[in-house]
Amino acid sequence: MIQLKKGQVAILRTDTLYGLVASMSDEEAVEKVYQLKGRDFTKPCIVLVSDEASIGEYGDLVAGVSSQYTEPTTVVVPSTTEPSWITRGGDTVAYRIPHDEALRALLKETGPLIAPSANPQGLPPAKNIEEAREYFGQQVDHYLDGGEVSSQMVASQLIQVNTDGSQIKLR
Repeated sequence: MIQLKKGQVAILRTDTLYGLVASMSDEEAVEKVYQLKGRDFTKPCIVLVSDEASIGEYGDLVAGVSSQYTEPTTVVVPSTTEPSWITRGGDTVAYRIPHDEALRALLKETGPLIAPSANPQGLPPAKNIEEAREYFGQQVDHYLDGGEVSSQMVASQLIQVNTDGSQIKLR
């Protein structure tokens, strides 16, 4: 279990890859993730949540779409009350409710986490905690070892749900 204090970031195994995570509600920590990754500051991150109640207005929609798939699925919905450091100037937010029960329990404790892959922009995602440490060293506050990521593991599929209910597969 991790406890993220204000401004802290961590690396942990998500339901797909290792993620460089920060609390969605902590602007300082979110900006630290962007800086550490060298991520385009206009590119929003996926937000991992424990359940639909963590999302708000579109929670039932995200849960409904997610339940249609066995593979990890991120659902992009219109933003409502999310802060600017999450929307990054856009009008949508990408949420994922992991199928993995242990990860959902962790998210219940931490609250929603942004979770881009654990790698500097342009480099391959870390496959294990040692590779993550090589990338980020002491700049990350917590490392949670979740074992080796399979070479077959890929990022989640990304489904956008439009206001008319139509769906578009983005990846």
